[in-house]
Amino acid sequence: METRPVIDLARGVLMASFGLNPEEAWSVLVTVSQKANIKLFHLAEGTVAAVTGEPLPEPLRQHLSAAVADLAALRSATRESEP
Repeated sequence: METRPVIDLARGVLMASFGLNPEEAWSVLVTVSQKANIKLFHLAEGTVAAVTGEPLPEPLRQHLSAAVADLAALRSATRESEP
């Protein structure tokens, strides 16, 4: 339970930065955590620290960008298939 506030802050950062809803932000964090083989809490810490100017390591930035881009593509495809 000690890790939850940091994870929630990271979700908020993603929501504000990329216009994600809470579920999408959670999905991005989980996806990046799995693909980068990093604990979710450590990813969340790095994401929150990036707000104060501490850069995320390049591999994590790439995974994060890819996850957000994949989500945006999925959103767009879903909208196009709706009547």
